[in-house]
Amino acid sequence: MHAQQPSEPFMRRALALAEQARGRTSPNPMVGAVLVKDGRIVGEGYHRRAGEPHAEIEALRAAGEEARGATLYVTLEPCCHYGRTPPCTNALIAAGVAEVHMAMLDPNPRVAGKGRAALEAAGIRTTVGLCEDEARALNAAFIKWVTTGRPLVIAKFAMSLDGKIAAHTGDARWISGETSRIYAHHLRNEVDAILVGVQTVLADNPRLTTRLPNATDVRHPVRIVLDSRGRAPLDAEVFQPTLPGRTLVATTSAMPASHRAALEAQGVDVLVCPSVHGRVALPALLDELGKCEITSLLVEGGGTVLGSFFDAGLVDEVVAFIAPMVIGGEHAPQPVGGHGVARVADAWRLDDLRVERLGDDILVRGRVRHPHAENE
Repeated sequence: MHAQQPSEPFMRRALALAEQARGRTSPNPMVGAVLVKDGRIVGEGYHRRAGEPHAEIEALRAAGEEARGATLYVTLEPCCHYGRTPPCTNALIAAGVAEVHMAMLDPNPRVAGKGRAALEAAGIRTTVGLCEDEARALNAAFIKWVTTGRPLVIAKFAMSLDGKIAAHTGDARWISGETSRIYAHHLRNEVDAILVGVQTVLADNPRLTTRLPNATDVRHPVRIVLDSRGRAPLDAEVFQPTLPGRTLVATTSAMPASHRAALEAQGVDVLVCPSVHGRVALPALLDELGKCEITSLLVEGGGTVLGSFFDAGLVDEVVAFIAPMVIGGEHAPQPVGGHGVARVADAWRLDDLRVERLGDDILVRGRVRHPHAENE
């Protein structure tokens, strides 16, 4: 059953509405909905948090009786199952909506076309695909998590023009400028979890909290420390019980039981993972995080940790800040360690590239392409 030609501005409005809830809906997707009748918007809404009404329900409530015979623009296929809330398809059918334009089908196996089929079975005309690329980019984390069971992995680092993240003495404050640092805290405000290695804790003693100027609704992602043998001291800032949010140490059986007990006594969660060459097995860690409904993970380093994620092919996006300075030093640390690639042709390249200026720094952000994707 085919609908009339959809209007792109209405879908773009729905995408803009969905974007307003970035970082707040996990493990649900961000969704926006706009109801249109006789060329005018009669109701709109977006999904604000998991457990709260879906975008379609907000739009229906705003439209009231005007919903009958209206056309819905929605960024994701309406759900047709009972989750934290009832199915949206039932509400749309009951309201008498005439057409539904979806940017994309829901990749959740519980939906995956079934919502559209339910609407069409009730006589509602549907289309799929308007602004689909934008809709997929909007919900990249949800799509990754719901199809693989693992979070979207974002590798983030700041470096000098010559590719250093610190001087040879270990001093790293500050390579990036204030504008870049604020941007990095906005990233923390949007993700479910943030991860560093034990070396970063030993060198920088970070808190890994979100600090934004004039922000009233700040999200503190789960703080994850990779510490295979229990080297991070109990008095590290990241382990302090007064910090907002939750801290988790991912370790192996090599961590002494006494150290684990002491961490847990301070309110720190300890996750014992399988090990590979004495280190936490990263694929197994991502599987466990996915089971905890963590859909996005910001990996902030250091170079050994980022290298391990790249070597294992686990990085989905890169956010890099490049500062206009030269540090030099043969032994000064670099942002990505590990084994690396043997040939430049096998390097991890970025698609959907964004390059912009942040103060004096340059931001480079993009999606990681599989090394051999262009040959497939």
